[in-house]
Amino acid sequence: MTTQLSSLEAQLTALQTEANEAIAQVTSLDDLEQLRIKYLGKKGSLSQVLGSMGKLSAAERPRIGALANDVKEALQNNLEHKKAALQAAQIEAQLAAETLDVTMPGVFRVQGRSHPLSSTIEKALDIFVGLGYTIAQGPEMETDYYNFEALNTPADHPARDMQDTFYLPDGNLLRTHTSSVQIRYMETNEPPIRIAAPGRVYRRDTVDATHSAVFHQIEILAVDEGLTFTDLKGTIKEFLAAMFGEIPIRFRPSFFPFTEPSAEVDVQWKGRWLEVLGCGMVDPNVLKAVGYDPEIYTGFAAGFGVERFAMVLHQIDDIRRLYSSDLRFLRQF
Repeated sequence: MTTQLSSLEAQLTALQTEANEAIAQVTSLDDLEQLRIKYLGKKGSLSQVLGSMGKLSAAERPRIGALANDVKEALQNNLEHKKAALQAAQIEAQLAAETLDVTMPGVFRVQGRSHPLSSTIEKALDIFVGLGYTIAQGPEMETDYYNFEALNTPADHPARDMQDTFYLPDGNLLRTHTSSVQIRYMETNEPPIRIAAPGRVYRRDTVDATHSAVFHQIEILAVDEGLTFTDLKGTIKEFLAAMFGEIPIRFRPSFFPFTEPSAEVDVQWKGRWLEVLGCGMVDPNVLKAVGYDPEIYTGFAAGFGVERFAMVLHQIDDIRRLYSSDLRFLRQF
């Protein structure tokens, strides 16, 4: 046996011992892969040892080749076993981390509540839908035609002074009532119709305990053959009874340019009368504006501020509380 042969055998034995010790100590799959490359890769330790086989005689090379194959196979087996063990440990750790303890109490999340305005709108609309009305909506930015002219309120009409309006630079305006929805709906639908139109409206009003520049309205409109003021009063009484229960109400003569005759409706609240609703029979000029024949059809309309209704329902003394976003106030509902 030559010195060169003995040296290569010793190197292969030492390489196997060193690699086995390193594999035994590795703790991650990434580190294990690095060890595989270090010892068995193209430029690894085993390849470097085998690179010296050229100095051996033809008779000695098979012996080193067989030993190198044994070392390589032993290291590959060791690496595979270690890889399987690390993968199993990784899965076990993942399962342990993802295990749910069904005996633990659930995470508490604060439950949301309906704002008094939202709940009032929903309650009112549910009543009208139950009476056979359809929900209709329209844009908050309106033209002068839909907000005033088609509702029998031309440019020189004194009734425009009743509603101080927010006009926009382009000539449009922020609607002062949801009555504009009635015109848009009648233009595209033939009688008989019954609609309820909820939405936000805007007026240049002085803010105080019962007034706001931005508020919410719901208006109703019914058009059919033979409708009378008696039908209007009956509808309003049924609605208010469903909304508030047994509460004193009264009708007072009033004026609106788009209804004739017109009335305002009050409810008794905190010992005094509070105006909550305006109503009347649809003016024939409004019916003509949308192409209805006032000789055949009659109609009635009514509108109210949602904030006023919410104040009566929940005994709220100041409308501004509805817009304060004060959780101490809102948690009461």
